[in-house]
Amino acid sequence: MRALHLLLTAAALLAAASQPLAAAPPAAFPIPAHGVIGVEERQLNADYWIDRQARADRVVLNGAAIAAQNLKLRELDPSVHDLEALPKTATREQVREWIASVSERPAQALYDERGQAIAASVLDALPTTLDLDAIPAQQPLRYGLIVQRADLRAFPTRLRVFNSPDDHDIDRFQESGLFPGDPVVIAHESRDRQWWFVVSPAYTAWVEKRYVAEGDAAAVFGYGRRTPQLIVTGATARTVYTPEQPRLSQLQLDMGVRVPLLSDWPADRPVNGQHPYTANVVELPMRGDDGRLSFAPALLPKTQDTAPAYLPLTKANLLRQSFKFLGERYGWGHSYNARDCSGFVSDVYRSFGVQLPRNTRDQAVSPALNRIAFGEQDDRAARMKVVRELQVGDLIYIPGHVMMVIGERDGEPYVIHDTLGISYRDAQGRMTRAHLNAVSVSPLTPLLFDEAHSYVDRITNIQRIRP
Repeated sequence: MRALHLLLTAAALLAAASQPLAAAPPAAFPIPAHGVIGVEERQLNADYWIDRQARADRVVLNGAAIAAQNLKLRELDPSVHDLEALPKTATREQVREWIASVSERPAQALYDERGQAIAASVLDALPTTLDLDAIPAQQPLRYGLIVQRADLRAFPTRLRVFNSPDDHDIDRFQESGLFPGDPVVIAHESRDRQWWFVVSPAYTAWVEKRYVAEGDAAAVFGYGRRTPQLIVTGATARTVYTPEQPRLSQLQLDMGVRVPLLSDWPADRPVNGQHPYTANVVELPMRGDDGRLSFAPALLPKTQDTAPAYLPLTKANLLRQSFKFLGERYGWGHSYNARDCSGFVSDVYRSFGVQLPRNTRDQAVSPALNRIAFGEQDDRAARMKVVRELQVGDLIYIPGHVMMVIGERDGEPYVIHDTLGISYRDAQGRMTRAHLNAVSVSPLTPLLFDEAHSYVDRITNIQRIRP
């Protein structure tokens, strides 16, 4: 769970600080007026990095290789759930285990959005909202589809909580996000009957019931296999406004979302009161007043950034896709209608059909990927040898963070990452920080983890989505 992960990360940082490595030298890169070391305006463009690549359009992994990797992920990675392979009946012990993995009463002090301390009585009441005593000894699994972008929460509550009075970004109850068409297993209901605890392919957590339409397994899993299809390849796409079908009006579809295309829709037959010739007719899941799943047509304008299949996994496409998020605000756990560092790389790779675990801790060690692990025995020279061989699309993990390689300039690797900020040494050797809070570009080696360690010193793993 995230709370445990944060404690473990803090412990790791303390341990790391007790074993200092050589700190980064004073800045050898220009520090522009905007304060982000080593970054010029022209570097904030995907074409700049594409032009620096040899054979930028060569396919890195083809569709068959990606399918094999995804299968390996479902078979070997314990953080990923193959929903169709789950037993058709869930035991009380299994459901409790799922809930316990994310819903544990916080031990530390927490603060609300006004900076006021959350009363202990409020935190004490959280476990009762789970209604654990109502879990039957056995229950048949139920299934559903997400009907609009939805938050996954540690507890069945909209209460936002933070570690300090001045923190308004990292809500400790925010876990992740789900998107229209995502399948889920419905495992339990909250005491107030407004939330479901769900198992999704990459996460287990609480979601508001209004975002889930319940259906049978054939309808839920069949939706994701229907063809022809459209893949959202922009950062987001939106259906047209329609008063006739408000549930599908201006519905946001994020990068990598896959929707069935109704290619046989009559060319002159209106969709929700609008002629379809300027749009693609897609079919989307809807939740009825009774909570049940149905499907309905909607118009996705042809001006929206979509493709009829997952994009070819090439260096050029990786760069184009990642830069579509440039400048988007950081959103812990997919909050703020955005994404965090691991959500960012997951959504980029999803537009190629590549599945990744949700969180950095799971991505970093996934046995399904081409992993390079580092330990205390690896000195800076050994790390730099690998760093100098990084290629576009490689994922670099340090405790609590992931970055994507976008190329190199004068031998210096550059990354794009969704980050709260970066630290580095100025020309006088003083540690300074740029508060970014967005998807940003930066060089790798000048970045500081703390006063005594660089990012390179603290790399735990590199994952390569390539042979």
